[in-house]
Amino acid sequence: MKRNATIMLVLVWLSSAGQGFVTKTNEVQLDFKKGVPNSSSLPVINWIFPQFEYSNSQEHRFTIEANVSSAIALKSVQLVVGDNTTGEEKFIKNIELADPRLVTIRQLINIPENGSNFIRIRTENADGAVTSSTRTIIIGMDAVALAIDRKDYALMFATDKYDHWNDLVNPIDDTRAIARELKEKYGFEVEIVENPNVEQVFEKLRDYSQRKFKPQDQLLIFFAGHGTFDETFGEGYVVAKNSLANDKAKTTYISHNRLRGIINNIPSEHILLAMDVCFGGTLDPEIARARSAEAYEDTPTEMVVRKLSQKTRKYLTSGGKEYVSDGIPGKHSPFASKFIESLRTYGGTDRVLTLQELIASMDVLRQVPRSGSFGDDQKLSDFVFIAKQ
Repeated sequence: MKRNATIMLVLVWLSSAGQGFVTKTNEVQLDFKKGVPNSSSLPVINWIFPQFEYSNSQEHRFTIEANVSSAIALKSVQLVVGDNTTGEEKFIKNIELADPRLVTIRQLINIPENGSNFIRIRTENADGAVTSSTRTIIIGMDAVALAIDRKDYALMFATDKYDHWNDLVNPIDDTRAIARELKEKYGFEVEIVENPNVEQVFEKLRDYSQRKFKPQDQLLIFFAGHGTFDETFGEGYVVAKNSLANDKAKTTYISHNRLRGIINNIPSEHILLAMDVCFGGTLDPEIARARSAEAYEDTPTEMVVRKLSQKTRKYLTSGGKEYVSDGIPGKHSPFASKFIESLRTYGGTDRVLTLQELIASMDVLRQVPRSGSFGDDQKLSDFVFIAKQ
């Protein structure tokens, strides 16, 4: 079972009332000089980039982004860059307070030397409450850290209008809803292709096959729509907008075999193929579920880095060798509903939702989704959804 990351708050009284106290968490330093204010009045620091406490970068120049909000007017906001080894603060910038209750920080940082560095945002409000939040960036070194410039992508195909098959009611709405969760809560860059024909599906997959991905980048490929299976060929297919209804040769369909091969060759180290289509489980010739029970004793960051060190080729489908429900108008399909519900959990207190947790959340569905691996998948790999901090 994955260990939850718990934040412990430690209070240390310095002396008598009037001198206040200092508290420390694993992310935020608080210093109250005028007693203990209401927690809702404390300045809140929200990091946009980098998101994780620890990350690394081969580049010496990058732009950090964050915002600070406070119910009490802010007195000062500082951006501090320093050396983690010596603790020396090498750069301090006072941020202009155009709005004393909401400050946006976007600053190009240049760290010329390799090594472990910190970037700290330090704030104080009119009541004297001081908060700070720090990010550690390891420059030019191999370390147990997430790459500062890693990205997550989603390529989503959704079809509910067909030339020769019955139309469906939910695929596009389902896909748009999942896309919103991925963008807003997990920072994915999402592209949705609606009602594509066979040629457009392969053209878009070819486009992604020609892209450059960094080692820790992830790619989610999602299909929603009709699927079918041919007993004679022993092959499953995705049905495109222009697929024929009675195509005995199946040349107007997208075969699972071809789909596996093309996706396996996309130059992203970490790919999850999710399919909310009938007969989707026949992507795996043996219709096999592959789950592993791992005991995690790492920090959330270390766990993510470990998983992203293994090549990932996983799949998750809404069913096996069977028809699956599209749902009713105005409601998501059962698979899409559970997918969205899982994304909204953020994976718990560590804010990392693993594929294994996503799969476990779907066990309650009447039509149990199927999962497994394909292509060049490595045994200990996983696909992770990292929530914004």
